[in-house]
Amino acid sequence: MVEHMRWDVVGVGANSVDYVYRLPAYPQPDGPFAKLRINQHWTSCGGQTATALSTCASLGLTTRYVGAIGADDNGRRMREELSRRGVDIDVLLGNLEGLPPPARNQFAVILLDERSGERIVLWDRDDAPADQPMPLPTDALTTARLVHVDDVDQDAAIRAAAIARGAGVPVTSDIDRLNDRTEELVQSVSIPILAEHVLPAITGEDDAELGLRKLRTRHAGLLCVTLGAQGAMLLEGDTLVHAPAFTVTATDTTGAGDVFRGAFIFARLRG
Repeated sequence: MVEHMRWDVVGVGANSVDYVYRLPAYPQPDGPFAKLRINQHWTSCGGQTATALSTCASLGLTTRYVGAIGADDNGRRMREELSRRGVDIDVLLGNLEGLPPPARNQFAVILLDERSGERIVLWDRDDAPADQPMPLPTDALTTARLVHVDDVDQDAAIRAAAIARGAGVPVTSDIDRLNDRTEELVQSVSIPILAEHVLPAITGEDDAELGLRKLRTRHAGLLCVTLGAQGAMLLEGDTLVHAPAFTVTATDTTGAGDVFRGAFIFARLRG
């Protein structure tokens, strides 16, 4: 790998091996949906940051992944898949400062309702490395054109954002969960991209436009919220833009938001 390469996008965050089960309906503990035959099942690679970077790579951007990949068969699968898609994986948790990789790669069981394409995600990961802060590659973060973080390891995301923004590098985010550090993560990035349920939780506004305008009072950057079937909305300065979703028959919505973030990053860098 070329030393001191200036990457288009460096991503810090999650990867996951997904076990997907396509079902005729969502399971319910009582009634006819208590037992369901699996119509189809497969295994695929995903995860918030890994999917966004793969999207960027498919669009021609140079990308580098920073994160924890397990030492098990799922970890091997993830390494092979990211490499096949053109995402550089030289900087992994196990390659930095001698910190070993987690024993198990993050994985998820995804229950997919074939009627709507909507899904439920059940996930798990080996938290052993969380005992030590994730070491971060300062050179890669400070020379990238853009850094992207998610909210799986919020400490690493916040530290990566501080390093990158300190060097004048813009930072985008994938924020879809709520805890006591969510607001801190929102404030740490240049362009927060929020899941639909996060915006009202941190602003108290159910209306997306009102929520973005309220968030504007404490964040000066470009603000974006994904709205599922309603598309996405962003606020640039005082200008509001709503991009409706394409009309499609959804068969699997897994990773749709992560692909959107990858396309958003591509659009920002290519202007």
